[in-house]
This record gives sequence, C-alpha cells and structure tokens, in this order.
Amino acid sequence: MPRHTPPADAEPALRATPLPRAERVLVLVDFINPLDFPGAERLVPGALRAARATARLKARLAQAGVPAIYANDHYGTWHAEFSDVLRACQALPGPRGQIARLLAPAPQDLTILKPRHSAFFATPLDLLLRQMQAREIVLVGLATDMCVQLTTAEAYMHGYSVWVPSDCTAAETPEAKRRALRHMATVMKCAVRASTAGAGPSRAGRVAAQPG
Repeated sequence: MPRHTPPADAEPALRATPLPRAERVLVLVDFINPLDFPGAERLVPGALRAARATARLKARLAQAGVPAIYANDHYGTWHAEFSDVLRACQALPGPRGQIARLLAPAPQDLTILKPRHSAFFATPLDLLLRQMQAREIVLVGLATDMCVQLTTAEAYMHGYSVWVPSDCTAAETPEAKRRALRHMATVMKCAVRASTAGAGPSRAGRVAAQPG
C-alpha cells in the first residue's frame, strides 16, 4: 500500500510532523521516570544533578539548532502515551517530580516510548535519526550502566558517532558510573567528556572521576 500523506488542510492531529534536518541530535533516555524500583533511592541524588546539567546542555544545543528526541520507558503501561507518563511523573513529590518538570519536552521536541532498555530496541528511533540525516548522537539519561550503555551499544552498531556527557547521566553508585563510562569510551569509542567541556565534534577521551 502506498504511503499516504494527509493534505495540508487535514485535522491538526493528522498533519505530518515536519522533521528537522540535523547532523547532531540530542537523545534523552528515561529522565521522565518514577524511580520506584529497588535501589532507586541511591540513584535519585545523581539523577537530579544529571537532570540539571542536561537542562543546561539542552538549552545550549537548542540555540545551536540541535533537535531533541525523548526515548522513554513506558513502565509496562501499554495503554499510555508519552504525555500520560510525563503527567504522572510531574505529579510525584520530591526530586522525582522535579526532574520531570525540569526536563519536560518543549513543543518542538520529539517523543517515543520504548519497551526495553535500549532506546533502539523495538522503537522508531533509528528511522527518525536517518530521516533527520543525523550522524552524531548526544546521549544523556538514566541509568549510565543500563539503558544509556545499552543504547550506546546499539548506536555504535548502527554507525552513529556518540557523545555521552559524563555529568548528564547517573548510576546508583559512582563506581558503577565510572565503569560504564570507561566501557563506552574504550569499547564503543564514545566521547565521554562533561557537558561543560564544550559541544564540539565527538572524540573519545579518558574517563575522569565523576560523582554518581
């Protein structure tokens, strides 16, 4: 069946989304998060620090014309849309709600839900990135040693250059974060410099000690 594009005068909800063209794209993984799993209490402080650093980086990248895609877990709620997950997390007390409010998507940001750890697995992320003509991913989110690391592995296999700003991710322990960043830098050839070190082209480098 040929692909159908709704006419320009179609209902707003049925109009095709114009995708930006950009060599670099910011991908935010699982920041909109109830953080209610075992061990999450150890992740929360670092997650809030990472969210604040990410908000600053996202603003700088947006000024440079870098689009953002949110790739977020749906936490088993197969009936939910991204907006449902966002509203539920924003209503949470303390840092969990604060993170969701701080990093709520802007109107122009794209959002997808993912069923498993990697943002590529069973999602349209690769299709979106290729239609946007992206070559580099700036990957941020939770947790460094799980969903971020597994997304990085698939990005590497898909041929993307990846920068994982070390201050824009968090894990349950500082050591878990350091190990994950070291693995991504050495095996997946990612850049892991902090967001404050600049936003130039990716280049792999030594993993500095980072707070959890």
